[in-house]
Amino acid sequence: MPEPRPVPVEFVRDHTRPGRPSLVPEVTLHVAADVVALWEAIEQERGVAPTEPPFWAAAWPGGQALARFVLDTPGAVAGRSVLDLGSGSGLVAVAAALAGAARVVASEIDPFGHAAIAVNAEANGVAPVTVVGDVLGERPPSVDVVLAGDVCYDREMSERVLPWVEAARAQGAEVLLGDPGRPYVPAARLERVATFDVPDTEGPQVRRTTVWRLP
Repeated sequence: MPEPRPVPVEFVRDHTRPGRPSLVPEVTLHVAADVVALWEAIEQERGVAPTEPPFWAAAWPGGQALARFVLDTPGAVAGRSVLDLGSGSGLVAVAAALAGAARVVASEIDPFGHAAIAVNAEANGVAPVTVVGDVLGERPPSVDVVLAGDVCYDREMSERVLPWVEAARAQGAEVLLGDPGRPYVPAARLERVATFDVPDTEGPQVRRTTVWRLP
């Protein structure tokens, strides 16, 4: 299957608005002002209806918690190489760069996410983030830290992610997961390192969100 053509960064700038995630106000993030309008714009850009929601156009709770953690605990990433798995908007990658990571790579499968990561890195004055596609079918790269926010959102994805992050841990990487209590996260096998209440993006509720370490 051929690689999808790149998305121009102007698309992200034209169809999102800059905001500041509630838990991470230090970071500027381009998010959807109107998700329905964004879906329609994606369909017009690609000539076909999207099959997945624009995950890259929102600040998900697990990503916010991870970003908050690395900004509050810069020693977790400073001077180290970091992979942001399932990067989406690039929020966690940007936070790692702001916290002093020596090198940041973002893994994201959506071409629109690739463009969003570039836009958000520029908006926050950090160096361009290297973006790669799906890495879960490959051996984990040689990095010091793997950050993974909101990656265990369903059973199928969890069954792909968990063996991969375990392999990364076996190679010596520190692995941190951010998640708002989804049932697919094997909490009994993980170490809790931080907990945050993340305001819901679509209401007054908050979501108790945990940063977990793979021991």
